[in-house]
Amino acid sequence: MRVDFGGADDILFETRGPAGLVTLNRPSALNAVNHRMVQALARALAAWEADDAVRHVVIRGEGRAFSAGGDILDVYEGGRAGNPPVGFFADEYRLNAAIARFPKPYVALIDGIVMGGGVGVSFHGSHRVMTEKAQFAMPEVGIGFFPDVGGSHLLSRLPGEFGMYLALTGGRIRWGDACGVGLATHTVEAEKLAALLDALCATDNVGAAIASHATDVEGETDDACLHAIAHHFSSDALDDMLDSLALAQDDWLREVYAKILTRSPTSLCVAFRQLRAGAMLSMDECMRMEYRILRRMLAGHDFYEGIRAAIIEKDSAPKWRPAALSEVLPQEIEAYFAPLPEGDLVL
Repeated sequence: MRVDFGGADDILFETRGPAGLVTLNRPSALNAVNHRMVQALARALAAWEADDAVRHVVIRGEGRAFSAGGDILDVYEGGRAGNPPVGFFADEYRLNAAIARFPKPYVALIDGIVMGGGVGVSFHGSHRVMTEKAQFAMPEVGIGFFPDVGGSHLLSRLPGEFGMYLALTGGRIRWGDACGVGLATHTVEAEKLAALLDALCATDNVGAAIASHATDVEGETDDACLHAIAHHFSSDALDDMLDSLALAQDDWLREVYAKILTRSPTSLCVAFRQLRAGAMLSMDECMRMEYRILRRMLAGHDFYEGIRAAIIEKDSAPKWRPAALSEVLPQEIEAYFAPLPEGDLVL
């Protein structure tokens, strides 16, 4: 039965048996999450939490992507016009926190690209199911931003410094690595996804339904590379981490180091501190911290420059300010984490 929570055609809701089913429905935009979708999903979760007939929630994406992130063009245009969409991010962060504390099973069926805002509406739930077509990434440092939507909480808790590696490189991983580090809870072949959805809509035993369709997969990153990541990304200071990578003799690590150096210096410093802090914070505390960072990022330069270079003019040549890590002042990074004069985000 279709249910209307105000998302128009961008996001669809229905109840099937014991399941509340959410479909991200902007396939031509790779299901990029906009403000209307965020607000509608928040209303749906509030209603379904109180509805005893809805035993669990299932979220999926229409088309070839789960969700490629937030609607960056809207953010860019609003910010350049002097009206950055602060309300969108505030509601998005509240939604991320609500998903993390949602008391019923929350199952994300992830088939295709999942990045940024798409991660925020999927990976804080109880069950994260990835197919062989799924690709996970948090590439924000490459556009002068930071791994938000709960990245502080999610990435900081991955074993072997894998989360720091993902945050600073923006690299993509597939189902084997995602399951190996705990980002995904299960892996299911794409051809079995429809049958799994049918099963989830026919039973309230989510664990059994997923287990009966799941398959075991090997990680894509070998043990030597995982050991290298754990070693080189374990430093307590970003400079020490980069010095360690600079001395590495392995060609793969040299590529990793070179990739990091193309990212926004400010974003790298913020992301490093963000993840180190996030490891000691609750999800709600992480979202308040990220909102502080967000407000400063929206008032800065690199985020808009990164979007210009990657999406608007597509010249892949962002001009970061400052241009080098050595030019980033500690007090400037400290300011990103300072309390907001108007008060922290209310969750």
